[in-house]
Amino acid sequence: MAHPKHKHSKTRRDKRRTHYKATAPTVASCSNCGSAVLYHRVCPECGFYRGKPAIAKKATA
Repeated sequence: MAHPKHKHSKTRRDKRRTHYKATAPTVASCSNCGSAVLYHRVCPECGFYRGKPAIAKKATA
C-alpha cells in the first residue's frame, strides 16, 4: 500500500472524483406500441424488437 507523505486537500480529492457520475440510460419509444424501451432490448409491453416480434406475449383481457 502506498502511504502519502502529505495530506491531499478535499478540493484535490473532489477534483479527481468529478468524472465518477451516473448517466441516465438512453430510452427510445417502441415502433410497434409506442411505450418506452431501453435501447437494444425487447419491448416489455408487446414483445417486439426492431419492428419484428421477438417473444410471444400473452394478451391480457
